Amino acid sequence: MLKPNTLRLENYTDDFFEVNSINGFLPKKSPLLKLPERYQDLQKLIDEMPIKKKDGSDGLLSKKGAIEQGVESLSNLKDLVNKEKDVFIIQALFRAYAFLTSAYLLAPSHFNYLQTKKYGKAHKVLPAQIAEPFVIVSEKLDVYPFLDYHYAYSLGNYIKIDDSKGFEWENLAMAAKFSGMDDERGFIMLHVDINQYSPDLVGSIFDFLESDEDKSINNSLKKCLYAMRKINERRQIMWQASRWKHYNDFRVFIMGIKGNDEIFGDGVIYEGVSDKPVQYRGQTGAQDNIIPTADIFTGVIDYYPSNDLTKYLLDLRTYRPKCIQNFLEDIKNEMGNNRLFHNLKESNNEEGLCLLIQILDEIYYFRNGHWQFVQKYIMANTKYAKATGGTPIISWIPNQITAVLNYMDDVINLIPHNSNFIDRNEFNDKLSRKRELLSKQLKLLRGNDYNAEEVFSLNKKMSLNDD
Repeated sequence: MLKPNTLRLENYTDDFFEVNSINGFLPKKSPLLKLPERYQDLQKLIDEMPIKKKDGSDGLLSKKGAIEQGVESLSNLKDLVNKEKDVFIIQALFRAYAFLTSAYLLAPSHFNYLQTKKYGKAHKVLPAQIAEPFVIVSEKLDVYPFLDYHYAYSLGNYIKIDDSKGFEWENLAMAAKFSGMDDERGFIMLHVDINQYSPDLVGSIFDFLESDEDKSINNSLKKCLYAMRKINERRQIMWQASRWKHYNDFRVFIMGIKGNDEIFGDGVIYEGVSDKPVQYRGQTGAQDNIIPTADIFTGVIDYYPSNDLTKYLLDLRTYRPKCIQNFLEDIKNEMGNNRLFHNLKESNNEEGLCLLIQILDEIYYFRNGHWQFVQKYIMANTKYAKATGGTPIISWIPNQITAVLNYMDDVINLIPHNSNFIDRNEFNDKLSRKRELLSKQLKLLRGNDYNAEEVFSLNKKMSLNDD
């Protein structure tokens, strides 16, 4: 097998992120809490912006028209921004302008939702004092100038409350925020929390690539399984960390332009940058790297159906930092033609196959849990049929759940009935239940007149509820 130094390790860092077995997908160090003093007016606007400010008083997003007034008085800092060389300052500027962009554009939608429970039209023009410096910092980071998961809303937005403690969401605060309430903090900081186990996931892949016998291969799979189990354990805490009834307090502000025609029409003009409307996808947990990495490593990607929903997942690759795109592409090349599955099959590695199907089971539980988040956090709160990334909310996760289940079928068929490593019959029974659950869920969710409570009851009835 190839040694890990055949991978282009130097391409997996941009000095903010550094993908390896030490950092995983988290930044090399904690992001900046505040911008330097020279950006005090911009920082003040970010601090004044949330619906509820840090001191508990009402912020700009609690008052109709207030964020527009704040932006109107903001200076255009493009010349100052253009001089920046420090990547952590550049990232903090990207975060500030990304939050300001979404807050400004989507404030009318937010206030319309408060009145009618329906998302209203967004602003169609982003003022030059935001657009011009925002595009400059986005070009420095080589990403789209819109709110993203890595540099803005999630992985680049955490601050440790107690430096001596870990990445549990309870110990994390947000540098920038929309609602300013604890449900927003719990929701997005839980995504940082689960990434504390991404170093083990990344490390397990590098371990596999330098393995040359069954024992070392299986040890790498055990490490991967451990990481996925811990990730799922932490992910399930979402139900306590962020109350589903309060998701709409901040969800509208992470909506993207692309795919959300009802909100943005044909796009947004970035004043001073271009006279033509542009469209970017919204911030979404689907931009996280854990499941794409696990899919590539295990071979789930070889079971993706050829449809528009799969194209959407691949499109999201371009919304990641270039160093992470490079990592995913190189792992895909190394693991091509379902390398792991064929290695285990050809070497008749029974223990390895049993480890693989348990890893696939964790991928299923992650996706099924995410699917149940969608049912509860979104579908129980609104009939708006689009996800923040601009896709149909009812179909895109089941698209990938089906891929995992199909792959599990192929793996289980290679495991002996009397296996010493798993109970094959029990696994088969659970696999049948998972297929039955998905089929029944989709029947209940046809059309717009669905009852989300019926789906929740079904999850519990079949003992596959996530909470």
